[in-house]
Amino acid sequence: MPAMNHSANPPRSLLRQVGRAIADFSMIRTGDRLLLGLSGGKDSLSLLQILVHFQRHAPVDFELQVATVDPQIEGFDPASLKDYISGLGLGYHYASEAIAERAKDHMGRDSFCAFCSRMRRGILYRVAREQGCNVLVLAQHLDDLAESFVMSAFYAGDLRTMKAHYVNDAGDLRVIRPLVYVRERQTADFAKTAGLPVIADNCPACFRMPTKRQYTKELLAAQERDNKNLFPSLLHAMRPLMGEVPEDFLAPVREHLDEVGT
Repeated sequence: MPAMNHSANPPRSLLRQVGRAIADFSMIRTGDRLLLGLSGGKDSLSLLQILVHFQRHAPVDFELQVATVDPQIEGFDPASLKDYISGLGLGYHYASEAIAERAKDHMGRDSFCAFCSRMRRGILYRVAREQGCNVLVLAQHLDDLAESFVMSAFYAGDLRTMKAHYVNDAGDLRVIRPLVYVRERQTADFAKTAGLPVIADNCPACFRMPTKRQYTKELLAAQERDNKNLFPSLLHAMRPLMGEVPEDFLAPVREHLDEVGT
């Protein structure tokens, strides 16, 4: 069996778009300790390689660790990720939680995907705190933001989308999405070309049933065939909704922690 290629060179287009997003939203700062949520899909694996590249070549000094949440869903096997992350020389944290079982009793009106996403986020918060990380990195891309924007308008009557950078409710973690300018097809192309160890159907439950998100994805794809500027236009419309974090955010947080510690 050939040796696994742990490190790959991301294309300049991806590096440029992610670098611009990081700069536009002040996502990564000197001394940050990042925890990347790694599902094993094409998006999070592509983002992992991009962050590894920036860690080695960018002027900003930051630490990077990786965490995978196993929701104990039949068909999802992230075992191959452990050796892959080890080959990159990064800390890897694996959390297995019975999310599927808990959904039966606690999902309420949420879809399973919404419930699972919320549970995964909480687990990643916990791992970040345990490992002393101050930034959680998520791999949603421009297509995800556009779908959320359209779904929010269609089904909730709100103008909302995922934020590029925000502070969690507890005020102790920043959450960033460096792929917000990147199209899904770009991560798919990079993952295939670089031979990244993508876990097929990394959320099998989502592939077993049609969802509003899948319908919205298909709707946008149909619209884009007639309007090649669809996603640039959507990005322009969403930009005020994507959030900004003040440059001095870390200062009051550190002051508060110093006061608590004295």
